[in-house]
Amino acid sequence: MRALYIGRFQPYHLGHHEVIKHIASEVDEVIICIGSAQRSHEPENPFTAGERYLMISKSLRDNNVFNFYIVPVLDVNRNAIWVSHIESLIPPVDVVYTNNPLIERLFREQSYKVHTPLLFNRKEYSGSEIRRRMENRENWEELVPKAVVEVIKEIKGISRMDDLCRNDK
Repeated sequence: MRALYIGRFQPYHLGHHEVIKHIASEVDEVIICIGSAQRSHEPENPFTAGERYLMISKSLRDNNVFNFYIVPVLDVNRNAIWVSHIESLIPPVDVVYTNNPLIERLFREQSYKVHTPLLFNRKEYSGSEIRRRMENRENWEELVPKAVVEVIKEIKGISRMDDLCRNDK
């Protein structure tokens, strides 16, 4: 059985990590779509698709999860064709895992089986909380896998966040 999981992963965090590890233990393959792949260098989307790819793949491999494929997906900004856009980029899937009501609706309308995975400490394990902590020099490293910390340090992600969040007054 093959499953689909979609996220922006800005950045990939322990909530994503636990969900994907759980899905990977239930299916033969997990297709992980990096949504809004064209977005980067913005306060809400600071990391490139390639950087997010590294965060995910290194984190999963560090935990001996190997039954996954990662596919960056550009936005099409038309919900009516979004599922067919995803279908054109990935192999067939048997089930879609999501907590996003719109994604759930769009895939159900196309007759997909949709599962809602458990959420893990959603208040802290959220990209917006992690980005907020990065910007305010608070402890963000405890909310992401070790490999994500390494990637963010390698790409000088905190410095990038500083530049992106600086206002020009």
